[in-house]
Amino acid sequence: MPKRRYRVVIVGGGGHGLAAAYYLAKEHRMSDVAVLEKGWIGGGNTGRNTTVARSNYLQRESAVFYDFSLRLYERLAAELNFNVMFSRRGLTTLIHGRHALKAAWGQLNTLQLNGIDAEILSRDEVQQRVPILNFSPGARYPIYGAIVQPRAGTVRHDAVVWGYARGADALGVDIIQNCEVVGIDQQAGRVTGVQTTQGAIGADIVVFAVAGSSSQLAAMAGFRLPIVTYPLQAMVTEPLKPCLDTVVLSTATGTYVSQSDRGELVIGGGLDRYTSFAQRGSIATATRTIEGLVEMFPNFSRVKLMRQWAGMVDIMPDSSPILGFAPVKGIFVSAGWGTGGFKAIPAGGWATAWSVAHGEPHPMIAPFSLERFSTGTLVDEAAAAVIAH
Repeated sequence: MPKRRYRVVIVGGGGHGLAAAYYLAKEHRMSDVAVLEKGWIGGGNTGRNTTVARSNYLQRESAVFYDFSLRLYERLAAELNFNVMFSRRGLTTLIHGRHALKAAWGQLNTLQLNGIDAEILSRDEVQQRVPILNFSPGARYPIYGAIVQPRAGTVRHDAVVWGYARGADALGVDIIQNCEVVGIDQQAGRVTGVQTTQGAIGADIVVFAVAGSSSQLAAMAGFRLPIVTYPLQAMVTEPLKPCLDTVVLSTATGTYVSQSDRGELVIGGGLDRYTSFAQRGSIATATRTIEGLVEMFPNFSRVKLMRQWAGMVDIMPDSSPILGFAPVKGIFVSAGWGTGGFKAIPAGGWATAWSVAHGEPHPMIAPFSLERFSTGTLVDEAAAAVIAH
């Protein structure tokens, strides 16, 4: 059972909420913290993604933030004394067409100016690296090369949740599952606590880290977030012998794929373009994703799908997150991650903890405040993945 009052209440027991609790306790000696999860920890978007970690972002503000997150991931197993299974296998983004190749050189220059590791491979170099790709003369989307971030990779998503939860728990944080927040208590424009299915809980500070439910929670508190929520699908196949040692993304189809440590192909694609809070996607989008996979890898056409799922993703007008204090005093918002929330877990949790402990946003996340929509200083990352989402 939760206590009746905490210094900090974090709503959301996914990666961002648990990471924030861990860093509050470890870095800032604030262990009077509760993490409230309406279901089970990691049961939301953290457990419903394709596990990719990268930092090939085009705006400098984003590049600094996501590269910091990637560096934290690289040493997270040692930090938590828990194997999160980080695998540095690189992200290989295919280039289809001469105009796309010219644009890729501009993207490469931008990435390198931002301090992000990247290189361009020729068609022959891509074929040498990933020989099972479709290099046939009749390919619908011929491959002209690829832009690669070598330090990108994959991380075991549930291990990230368990590692941060284990670390936070050992430092005295209360992690309370099956505890849904149903109301936000306020007095004189300041948050005073939350109403939950396990009773009222007082708090000096409340952190929203609820991914696809962010707009609903903000509405409880009486303010609006510029968020639209869509389903985003993923799927895995039956296990195969090792055949793919990098993450491959096609800019032409939006399909991307990697191979897990268990041999499964982990496949993702574009958003389902209808607003929904349901954790399921449409057959039409799943079909397009599979068509994109088979176009890239014809040899996979007879592989059997084993599971399919979807998460709820919050899309912002500029495709960048919200990290900062809300119009209601005492509320900190970590939301609007779109399709990039998992890769941002370590940095998002670290920066949230620093900001809560110091009462002001860390300079690294200052550009991601809600105020940017009133000042017009947007961080436009609509093409961050070199595709439309």
